[in-house]
Amino acid sequence: METLKVKKDKSETVTKIKITGAEAIIHCLLAEGVDLLYGYPGGAIMPVYDELYKFQDKLTHILTRHEQGATHSAQGYARVSGRVGVAMATSGPGATNLVTGLADAQIDSTPIVCITGQVPRHLLGSDAFQETDIIGISTPVTKWNHQITKASEIPEVMAKAFYIAKSGRPGPVLVDITKNAQFEEFEFSYEKCTGVRSYNPEPKPDVTAIEAAAELINNAKKPFIVWGQGVILGKAEEELKALIEKAGIPAAWTIMGESAIPTSHPLNVGMVGMHGNYGPNVLTNECDLLLAIGMRFDDRVTGSLDTYAKQAKVVHFEIDPAEINKNVKADVAVLGNSKVTLAKLLPFVKNNKHDAWHDEFKQKAQIEFDTVIKNDIHPTKEGLTMGEVIEEINIASKNKAVIVTDVGQHQMIACRYAKFEQSKSNITSGGLGTMGFALPAAIGAKQGAMDREVVAIIGDGGYQMTIQELGVIFQHQIPVKIVVLNNDHLGMVRQWQELFFDKRYASTVMVNPDFVKIAEGYHIESKRVSERKNLKATIQEMIASDKPYFLEVKVEKEDNVFPMIPSGASVSDIRLK
Repeated sequence: METLKVKKDKSETVTKIKITGAEAIIHCLLAEGVDLLYGYPGGAIMPVYDELYKFQDKLTHILTRHEQGATHSAQGYARVSGRVGVAMATSGPGATNLVTGLADAQIDSTPIVCITGQVPRHLLGSDAFQETDIIGISTPVTKWNHQITKASEIPEVMAKAFYIAKSGRPGPVLVDITKNAQFEEFEFSYEKCTGVRSYNPEPKPDVTAIEAAAELINNAKKPFIVWGQGVILGKAEEELKALIEKAGIPAAWTIMGESAIPTSHPLNVGMVGMHGNYGPNVLTNECDLLLAIGMRFDDRVTGSLDTYAKQAKVVHFEIDPAEINKNVKADVAVLGNSKVTLAKLLPFVKNNKHDAWHDEFKQKAQIEFDTVIKNDIHPTKEGLTMGEVIEEINIASKNKAVIVTDVGQHQMIACRYAKFEQSKSNITSGGLGTMGFALPAAIGAKQGAMDREVVAIIGDGGYQMTIQELGVIFQHQIPVKIVVLNNDHLGMVRQWQELFFDKRYASTVMVNPDFVKIAEGYHIESKRVSERKNLKATIQEMIASDKPYFLEVKVEKEDNVFPMIPSGASVSDIRLK
């Protein structure tokens, strides 16, 4: 290997080494601090895997059982660790299998970098074996993508990929590398990217807007905060807590923002949205000031935009200018990272209390408890409920677990009833609603925080979409706790069929396999609970275990999730039963 040094300027010397493009990829990953990646090898990416073999002491590769599993694992890792997740696949079907995870990461603002192999440059466009236009396919579902056809392009593109993925509003990036570029030799050097022309990841806060926001806060009689994942991504948890406490403002969260503020905080009034809490939803249409912090006014949060918070002044704290006035018109827009903007806001905000306003939330919370919550977590009927399972997990884990959910009824129940005392504890597929997300995401979440308990809560439908990832847990002995809430139905679809399609249950009954035997086939400790008398002790046993553990809980087949705002209805039209 030839090594030479070149002068970049008077103060800096850049070391260059002559290596192949495949080896350069590994050096780029190491330079970015990557020590773990998920992937699946194949012909077009094989040169990079050959180099990986030489760097096993520095870079751990997790062989997933499907490329979609690689993206979701990278997402779980990124969401818990705060670092960029990395996934790798071959060309053609390997690359297209990443698309669901890319789309999920794009809408949920998750920083991942996906690397795909591609046919040699001279075969591009010829319909060669396992050739697909992954750049064209992935463009709508990535923050940025790029195809490399020459080895010399690798350092700059890879540096740019990591910078774009993690800066500003994070998101997924895909880098496609032709096979010839992987074999070519070139003089390699690496510099981290610190900026891209025409890309402004964090708008500079406008002091005038911040002062205008503070004036509205100080004069409001019924102020209300709804925060989203932007608080977690911006590491603004302490600033948000300080604002809530200083101004005495009740605050609610979207499912992506959950855990930024402890569940037990007296000013945390719960979840907004289709299956959110009664008070925060109804009182959205009674507040006089709505502060939206790091959230994008998703349709599952707002319901009908024609009736959403029309009586209120709206202040939108947001890092992405494209979200301002996209769904809800803002009276004041405060652009920038929420950690920065909230810190600048605090000195202008007066100490305040809104006791009468708080009492309205407490009254609504009591109504919801008496009508819904009491029956969900302390049922008197014979069948097990999803809510009581989540409550027992809270108790056994002392509210310290990372809860990773799939999509469906169990997801809404878990988001409603899981209790958190630490940020980055609720990992779910929010915007895309991807069934099959939870199992691989839980693998990544555990590897991103090995010191934390990670519990995957999954329905019997979504579980079978990525069930093969049990092989990863077995091979690497990743101590994830898996809880399948089995009602033998596609539960959320069945609920909609009951409520809105005259009980025409088309294709929602599941004839399921023996999940315990499947887990045992992967040598994972497994149990099934179908009676209440066995639930508490089994969950305690699961949490106490330091090994992978699978628990199937047979819950009631027809048990709907309430409250519920029918699709397109006003948040004021929330149904309690």
